[in-house]
Amino acid sequence: MDAFEGSDRGESLLDLSRLDLDGLELDEVTEERKRDTRMLYLTFNRLAVLPSSVSLFSSLEFLDISNNGLQLICEGITRLTRLKTLIAKNNRLDESSLPKDFGTLQIEMLNLSGNRFEEMPPQFLKLQRLQSLSLGGNRLKSIPAEIENLKCLETLYLGGNMIGDIPPELANLPSLSYLVLCDNRIQSVPPQLTRLHSLRSLSLHNNLLTYLPREIISLVHLQELSLRGNPLVVRFIRDMTYDPPSLLELAGRVVKSKNLPYSLCDLPDHLVHYLDMASKCPNPKCGGVYFDSCVRHIKFVDFCGKYRLPLMHYLCSPECTSPCSSNPQSDADSEDESSVPADRLQRVLLG
Repeated sequence: MDAFEGSDRGESLLDLSRLDLDGLELDEVTEERKRDTRMLYLTFNRLAVLPSSVSLFSSLEFLDISNNGLQLICEGITRLTRLKTLIAKNNRLDESSLPKDFGTLQIEMLNLSGNRFEEMPPQFLKLQRLQSLSLGGNRLKSIPAEIENLKCLETLYLGGNMIGDIPPELANLPSLSYLVLCDNRIQSVPPQLTRLHSLRSLSLHNNLLTYLPREIISLVHLQELSLRGNPLVVRFIRDMTYDPPSLLELAGRVVKSKNLPYSLCDLPDHLVHYLDMASKCPNPKCGGVYFDSCVRHIKFVDFCGKYRLPLMHYLCSPECTSPCSSNPQSDADSEDESSVPADRLQRVLLG
C-alpha cells in the first residue's frame, strides 16, 4: 500500500489524509509501526464510521478524523488508553454517535466543532482530564449544569450555536481561562461568572445582551472582552420597577444595618441563613442592605478610557441616592469609574 508508506513523516506520525478512504485497511502497516504511531491523521477521506481497527494503534495520543462525513465513532476508540487529543471537526456526529464508555478516556483536548449535536453528550461531562472542549457550530440549545464536573477545563468554545442561557454552574470551573460564547442567543450574563478568577478572555459578540452585571469588574485577570453585535443600550436607562419589601425583609434590614448580633442560639436556622444572604447597597452614601426587594439600575462604566459599558446595579430602594446617577459629574459616579484600572481590560471589542 504505497499511500501508507508515502504518508510516513516520522516513526511516530502516520498521515493518511486525502486518500479517499472509506475504510481502514492496515494489512500493509507493520505491527511495529502500529505500536509506535502516536499521531494519526485521517482527515478528508470518506469514512462514515470510524473503524474499530483504529484500536490497533495502541500508543496513539493524537487522532484527527475531521472532514469525513462521520456518523459513528466505534467502541474501539475506548481502547486507546493513551489518547489525549481527539479532533473530529466538520462531520455528521450527534448524541447517538459516541460509544457508551467514551467518558472513560483520558482525553485532554476534544474538538467536535461543525457537527450536529443538539445537546452536550453526558459522556463529555465524564472526561475528568479534559482541558479544552470545542463544540462550535453545532445545534446546542443549552449548556448543562453538569459542565461544572470538568474541573480541569481551561478552554470552552461554544460559539455558533443556539444557546439562550449561561448556567451559573459554569462559574465552578476554577481553571477556565478562555470562554467563547459568541454567535448564540444569550440575553444576560449571570453575576456568578465573576467567580471565574482565572478567566482571561470572554467572547460574547453577536448575542442579545443589553447589559452586563456590575460584578464583571471583579474579573481581575480578564484581558479581552468581546461584545460587538449585541443590542447594548445606547443611552442611560433607569428601571424603577420596585416590589415593596416584606416584613421579613424590613426586619432583616434593621438587623444588618444596625449590626445587631445574632446566632443559631437566638434564631432558627432558616432565619440565620436568610440574614447571611444580605447584599450591600452599592451606593457608598447609603450603607443599606437588601435581600429580595431591590431597584435595578443600569450604569455606564468607563473601561480603558475609551468604552462605556452598561453594567447592572442593584439599589436597596427608590429613595436611595444612586451612584448610577446620569450626572457624569457626580462624586459617586466618578469614584466608581476611577476604581476600574485601565489595565483591567486590555481589549474591549465593541465594533
